[in-house]
Amino acid sequence: MPDGRLDRALSRLPGRRGPAADTPPGDLHYIVRRLDSLEAMVEGLQDAVDRQARRQDERAAELTRRLEPSELARSLSDDARRRGL
Repeated sequence: MPDGRLDRALSRLPGRRGPAADTPPGDLHYIVRRLDSLEAMVEGLQDAVDRQARRQDERAAELTRRLEPSELARSLSDDARRRGL
């Protein structure tokens, strides 16, 4: 995370007008590492949600295809033939 982003974020906090000169550098590095970690977690969650949504969309499309009248009639005919009806 570039220092410019950190400075902008800190400047938005109440009572802050610029870079955090009075904060020990170690504390800022911890915050930056933590924010990077949280960003990675959010990106991972977004990817997981996207994959799940795609799977559900594919499943819904397959069910829709299988319930089309021509496909349903073919499946029922095949089933009746297998059962000897």
